Amino acid sequence: MTRMVMCRKYQTELQGLEKPPIPGPRGLDIYENISQKAWLEWQARQTMLINEKHLNLIEPEARKYLVEQMALFMANEAGDDVEGYEAPE
Repeated sequence: MTRMVMCRKYQTELQGLEKPPIPGPRGLDIYENISQKAWLEWQARQTMLINEKHLNLIEPEARKYLVEQMALFMANEAGDDVEGYEAPE
């Protein structure tokens, strides 16, 4: 049976994740409030941010930046643009 959640990003009930994607309270919050669709979209955006901004995830500042961008993305607030990326029509 598919687990449904009220997705914070899309403000509608969508399929949820099978398990928390990361450990700790943040992962539990994502599990309970973010849809699988939104999480997969975030993963793609995160990859673009890491690549385009040449982030080194060993650096605490880079990880903090990604957490901030994730929070903005999940709340439908404007985050940093990925330079050179044009969304498909």
